[in-house]
Amino acid sequence: MTRLHDLYTEQKQSIWLDFIGRDIIDDGTMSRLIEQGLRGVTSNPTIFDKAISGSALYDDTIAELVAAGADTFGIYDAVSQSDVAAAADMLRGLYDASDGGDGYVSIEVSPQLAYDTEATLAEARRIWASLARPNIMIKVPATAEGIPAIRQLIGDGINVNATLMFSLQDYDNVAFAYVDGLEDLVAQDGDPAHVASVASFFVSRIDGVVDGKLNDLGNTELQGKIAIANAKLAYARFEEVFSGPRWQALAAKGARYQRPLWASTSTKNPDYLDVLYVDNLIGPHTVNTLPQNTLEATLDHTVVACTIDQGVADARAQIGALAALGIDFNQVTSDLQSAGVKSFADSFRSLLDTIAQRAATLQPSS
Repeated sequence: MTRLHDLYTEQKQSIWLDFIGRDIIDDGTMSRLIEQGLRGVTSNPTIFDKAISGSALYDDTIAELVAAGADTFGIYDAVSQSDVAAAADMLRGLYDASDGGDGYVSIEVSPQLAYDTEATLAEARRIWASLARPNIMIKVPATAEGIPAIRQLIGDGINVNATLMFSLQDYDNVAFAYVDGLEDLVAQDGDPAHVASVASFFVSRIDGVVDGKLNDLGNTELQGKIAIANAKLAYARFEEVFSGPRWQALAAKGARYQRPLWASTSTKNPDYLDVLYVDNLIGPHTVNTLPQNTLEATLDHTVVACTIDQGVADARAQIGALAALGIDFNQVTSDLQSAGVKSFADSFRSLLDTIAQRAATLQPSS
């Protein structure tokens, strides 16, 4: 038994891997991590860009696709879906054993569509149908245009990972889009027991911005605390939303919690503990998705104890103190979401450029 097993059996928290690549699928790393208690995988354009640009393992596949006449996006689509499908198949046993509780692999709709509801819907439905596996989650950003797409996809019975959430308003928007979508599904005689969703709440990027503002003000007391405080308040909101008569009516029909998923949980500041955003965010019905180095640190020395519901009053006071210091936290979170969409869109363009360059070198000579 490992700490990942302990986190799940003792605290009902699932640890997912925030990385995917053919190398860790082929060399046994993924299998080893699953044996050690890994319960899911998340991906995004930045991850795929790193995987493909940093490895020659994709060259034969790219060459075959080039020979078949695939364009750059077609190559990306085939390669990314191939990796996601392979990981999902490796996790299918866990998905079945947990009755759909875990074993999911997330794949993101192109971030270039983040501000287009209808295009997001069409692409999400296409990817879902193409992968044709029950343990896939389609990642949709929690932008104003993404929220109605999330509701409609849940209403279609499609699993959704709602991503790029930074604020409590983002959380409310996503949670109620999920509840509304489930009610739409039930109204169409659909079975909510077969739908799963997570709400990906980004953590360390908050401290990355707020710590700088606090440093400029000479305030050290709140540095390294605001991201965790924000997540604790989101969890408190989760407990409120997923209780009461409205939720109980859906739960009686088999509906699952939309679990908060802590994303961006690697520690960027070297002065902070490497499992800062693990140890302080442990609690029932949550997921923490970790890059490989943070996952290995978690296996080695994370402290398994429920922490997510501790110090909530202090967390509220810490967030409230920002306004008194002249820091507009709502603006911070709004800017972070916009920056996150742009960053993923930039990574997606970089990924397509990488594939195009690789494809050009692998084209058969005439």
